[in-house]
Amino acid sequence: MQNHPIQNKQRRIEVTMRDLPLHCPTPLMRLWNSHPRVFLPIEDKGEALCPYCGTIYTLKDGIEKKHT
Repeated sequence: MQNHPIQNKQRRIEVTMRDLPLHCPTPLMRLWNSHPRVFLPIEDKGEALCPYCGTIYTLKDGIEKKHT
């Protein structure tokens, strides 16, 4: 994520594997208490939508391939 505060009005945010587990709002959002914290499963599809504010998170590194 970016190293400066993000306004919750931004609707698309790129995250990396280092940002996982992903939750919205993120610690870098200025209005961190704008809605309840919700953890978002982004690992499988590489993208997640916050059900509260509609922010779309995209995994910058892509989907991590799991070894079976």
